[in-house]
Amino acid sequence: MATRDSKSPDLERSLALLWSGRAGGRRGPRPKLSVEQIAQAAIRVADADGLEALSMQRIAAELGYSTMSLYNHIPSKDLLLEVAADIGAGQPPEIDGTADFRDAVRQWVAALWAGFQTRPWILRVPIDHSPIGPNQLAWLDRLLRPLLAAGLAGGQARAAAMHLTAVVRGTAQISVDLAKSHQTSAAELGRLLDEVIDERAYPALVAVHAAEAVETAETAEHEGHGLPVELDFGVNRFLDGVEAWVASHGKGRSSGAM
Repeated sequence: MATRDSKSPDLERSLALLWSGRAGGRRGPRPKLSVEQIAQAAIRVADADGLEALSMQRIAAELGYSTMSLYNHIPSKDLLLEVAADIGAGQPPEIDGTADFRDAVRQWVAALWAGFQTRPWILRVPIDHSPIGPNQLAWLDRLLRPLLAAGLAGGQARAAAMHLTAVVRGTAQISVDLAKSHQTSAAELGRLLDEVIDERAYPALVAVHAAEAVETAETAEHEGHGLPVELDFGVNRFLDGVEAWVASHGKGRSSGAM
């Protein structure tokens, strides 16, 4: 049977593993080893030592089973990573009681960002298809609610949600990579660059560095819902765009080209 190790993802197998144990009503004794137990062990390894340390052999040793026993439940490491990433993502924040759609979206972004900072290894798990796992779908559903409430139609809300998810994920990936490559803060990096950058050759960059020194201090005093500087401005402009689109095209209009 094909797996994600083949040229195309096996969506049926992914779906079965991601939703393993979710269906009720199954009678008989519970198996000694389950997909969720294996995935939880993988999460513990990744949390402690990173994705590089994750292997079927390491997980088998953690659980006290043979490697072949794991493969009987999850036939490849790629599929294991997919399940572990979905479970590791956890549940999205409860934002249904938030009246303003902008606040709701910002809370969602802040929670997703915090999750990536807590478990950065999730950012390195390959994405072969649209979200189909229970937690992935829960995060998507939770973001769609305020976007629909704001007036976007179905297709528009989905496109906006996927775009915002990609922005947060991409920004988090850059943040994690920079943190790994050096321990220099953004402020310190700016100071070092200011010492070598020629204002005549890079006038815009010099102007931005000078402005950021002031903006960073001001923004830190009133970051809404914990959004970092890297996301705060972009998310607000995204929300401005949603409001402008709804205002100019009418709330509840059927989806079309965006």
